[in-house]
Amino acid sequence: MPSPFPGMDPYLEEERLWPAFQRQLVHGLYQMLLPGLMDRYRARVVERHYTSEQALFTSVLRQEHREAVLELRQRSDGRLVTLLEVISPANRTTAEGRQTYLVRRHDAKRHNAHLVEIDLVLQGTPLLDYPRDAQPTWDYAVMVSRWTQPDRSQVYPASLAKPLPRFRVPLASDDRDTVIDLQVAVSRAYEQGDFFEKIDYSRDPGTRLSDEQREWVAHRLCAEKAR
Repeated sequence: MPSPFPGMDPYLEEERLWPAFQRQLVHGLYQMLLPGLMDRYRARVVERHYTSEQALFTSVLRQEHREAVLELRQRSDGRLVTLLEVISPANRTTAEGRQTYLVRRHDAKRHNAHLVEIDLVLQGTPLLDYPRDAQPTWDYAVMVSRWTQPDRSQVYPASLAKPLPRFRVPLASDDRDTVIDLQVAVSRAYEQGDFFEKIDYSRDPGTRLSDEQREWVAHRLCAEKAR
């Protein structure tokens, strides 16, 4: 079954659902990228591991995180060409997740790699490094940062009520970009992971939504149920 939402499904941010969804999405992006890559590139999915800690009243809650990351490397020498990240809720809500993410971003830029950051998360503090004189008004976004243009990034915005965008994945300077349809990737990940059966849409979607967003979600779910 497809998601009842036209773009990103906000229920996927649930702690019990996100790890499986993110892994499914990154592997789906990997499959979509392969046909557009020439023999000079090698794509691979790697995992980032870290532990976050949350202080409770009388103890500390420790949680293990495993996040899939997609790398495009030169086949000849293994040099990182493009790093593709799907930002997780833990990256935006925990100190350890945020620091781990920022270190990897800095490392990619230090090695002159392109960076593609996909942010499908509403909760927590945003990570995308957009110009502060252009505050975003979107809910979700893809940011493409080319190492050849360090002061200029391409931002592909999306709202909760709209389909997710297509975006360009940069390769070496003498090769054309390849294009990915993010909505197709997210929809495939949702259906392949059978998330419709795992989500209770009768529940409130959570405090991460604004009152306006929560009202829109309720209206959307009612309309879908009536169809």
